[in-house]
Amino acid sequence: MGYETAIQKAWENLGSLCIEKHVSVKFLADEYSVDTQARTITSLSCNIPAKDYAVILILHYLVRKFHGLPELTGEWISFKELECGESYYPAFRKRAIEPVIRKYGVNPEGLLAVLDRVPAKKVLQGDVGIVLEVFPGVPAQIILWKGDEEFGPEANMLFDRSISGIFCTEDIAVLGGFIGHHV
Repeated sequence: MGYETAIQKAWENLGSLCIEKHVSVKFLADEYSVDTQARTITSLSCNIPAKDYAVILILHYLVRKFHGLPELTGEWISFKELECGESYYPAFRKRAIEPVIRKYGVNPEGLLAVLDRVPAKKVLQGDVGIVLEVFPGVPAQIILWKGDEEFGPEANMLFDRSISGIFCTEDIAVLGGFIGHHV
């Protein structure tokens, strides 16, 4: 199943807001140019159209941003704490958390190299922790724990509680997968 219907609806929602013809949006390490009249979103770093899942996230973010983003709460929640998050968590873990474990599980300190590529900062959580600015005003936290003789390495991805006022649970799952594959 494609994203066509969701993308069409998101463009309509954005179009009804009478925003500027061209809008720029930072999304992790990239910046995207949004042409609201031509209904195109282009990566400025590589000058190619955004993938459908990124288009939906960017459009949903812009619609919410136009209305006003919710204030950050400073309270970090797991995906399980989102509406219907518990039932979708196994898929979220596979899509978002396991790629991080595969990439950094044997060397958690390697996650800190992300600080040179994306807007992020180190935090004192787990053995290694970072907070990324996924979109302006939308942070995500990745925490890694080293494995030992008894347990393998582990990771978690947390979001500021305000994220549920910006994205639906399905969007947050897609966002987590994007983060998991791009850090």
